[in-house]
Amino acid sequence: MSHDTFEIEGLNGESTLEGTIAVSGAKNAALPVMAASLMVPGETHLQNVPDIRDIDSMARLLEKLGAFVTRKDHTLSIGAKEVTGSVLDSELSKSMRASILLAGPILARFGQVTFPHPGGCVLGSRPIDVFLSAFRTLEAEYSENDETYSISAPNGLSGGEIFFRVVSVTATETLMMAATLAKAPVTLRNSAMEPEVVATAEFLKACGASIEGAGTPTIFIRPSHLTPQDQPFAIIPDRIEASSFLILGALAGKKITLTGVNVEHVFATIEALSEMGVGLEIHKDFIVVSAPKKLLPINVKTHEYPGLATDVQAPMTILLTQAEGESTVLETIFDGRLNYVSELVRMGAEIQLWNPHKATVRGRTPLKARDIDGPDIRAGLAFILAAVSAEGTSHIGNAHLIDRGYEKIEEKLSGVGLLIKRK
Repeated sequence: MSHDTFEIEGLNGESTLEGTIAVSGAKNAALPVMAASLMVPGETHLQNVPDIRDIDSMARLLEKLGAFVTRKDHTLSIGAKEVTGSVLDSELSKSMRASILLAGPILARFGQVTFPHPGGCVLGSRPIDVFLSAFRTLEAEYSENDETYSISAPNGLSGGEIFFRVVSVTATETLMMAATLAKAPVTLRNSAMEPEVVATAEFLKACGASIEGAGTPTIFIRPSHLTPQDQPFAIIPDRIEASSFLILGALAGKKITLTGVNVEHVFATIEALSEMGVGLEIHKDFIVVSAPKKLLPINVKTHEYPGLATDVQAPMTILLTQAEGESTVLETIFDGRLNYVSELVRMGAEIQLWNPHKATVRGRTPLKARDIDGPDIRAGLAFILAAVSAEGTSHIGNAHLIDRGYEKIEEKLSGVGLLIKRK
């Protein structure tokens, strides 16, 4: 793929980056809201939609189902009135995990849906049985054939109580969407509490849904009739992008200002950086961050919201390589999310991987430039951060993966003084 590599001139441990970075809309909020638009018999208008590949893929999935999608800058309009399809495009679905978000709205609207095993980043086991079990509780039936799943509820989805055996953001969102068109009330227990779940609920409520408890472990949904909202719906700021740029500032920032931040959504990252001695100025909707002369080691543990997000773990590990002392990283969400550390060791990091969930990081270790292919969205961004700190010129491949989650990353980093370009 042309232009699929970032060339980065490392700063050799210096903290020289300065300027302003605007945080984009949240990928993980825009995707479920786009899926939910399938249940709205009319036109949905969205604002602050990030210009990233996953949004493009979701738009194409909607179009193949019969929706009309128009986009201009960061606004998106979706007309779902003429949608008739209930079979998800196999190639597109296998390219992104979020494709499974469409299962709930399509099943609720048409009484059937067929989709392949969802793809996306390779992060270890991401079971689909949580979804299937939940749909079965609502009296839907499913069959499986060659990694293709067909779910049907010809008489509509029943009400009931669903307990998620594991906390899952996508399962919570998918079932919450489907439940708005069920025949009786639905209660979701052990639900994910992430801001993106709340944002999806707020969109549905703006369209007439009756949803209580979003943002808590128990969500109660009553059957509703959805209608198009009067005003465009604004996508919340991306807390993962904001956290990633906060870590960039802690690593190499002379003075970086992040604008368009929802501070409440990044408290876990702010707390971790504060413990490391990072200079932070917290305001209502912007944060100023500067790298300290000395970074302190800490122990990091990922956790469901409001804990430290698993998507922030890889960038945080880069920062820990520059801390003075020993740190521990404990990954509790995905069992393959520490696989990238072998590449950091090649760059000079001293990291001991004990098992798929635990690593010890000893610092401070100067990093050397390397040519590395990013294995997924977040590790790819972490490699960019490593290249920023390193001595020499690094080439980070698989830029298209980073583009799935970060809007125009090279423009934002160039804007604060980093020498980065696509090749």
